[in-house]
Amino acid sequence: MRASNVTKAVALALSVAWVAGCSTSGTSSSTGSTDGTDSGTTQGVGQGSGLSGSSMTDVANLQTVFYFDFDKSVVKAAGFSDLEKHATYLAANPSAQVVLEGHADERGTREYNIALGERRAKAVSRFMQVNGASASQIETVSFGEEKPAILGHSEASWSQNRRVELKYVTR
Repeated sequence: MRASNVTKAVALALSVAWVAGCSTSGTSSSTGSTDGTDSGTTQGVGQGSGLSGSSMTDVANLQTVFYFDFDKSVVKAAGFSDLEKHATYLAANPSAQVVLEGHADERGTREYNIALGERRAKAVSRFMQVNGASASQIETVSFGEEKPAILGHSEASWSQNRRVELKYVTR
């Protein structure tokens, strides 16, 4: 268990160093592993968001549900802009906090789907941290397949259930 945590820490440190080294090009891109498994990486971290980040009204009209491909935990490019704006808001408001709720469709075992939901939430968390949010502002939780957005047994239903929901905490 300890070796696994050390490995994760080293991988995260190397990823951060790599992203920092690539920051002059405007984007960075990484892909999943070559053995067919998904490593939960973030792709295409962009520069600048055009959002002042000064108030909650700045983020009120942004997308708060981010969808994933089957059996993947890679943040889709369609959500980059809104996630960058959420991160800018968090960076500008250190007391703001957000919960990232990871979900999966009904296929797979309960245990696998809980882990997949967690990987998805952590991928969104990493994306937001790379774009300025603090780790202390972000909480991740996984519901796996337990809270479907859409009931049904078709790809149309399943695609709506593979998601991370971003919810701001009011205290």
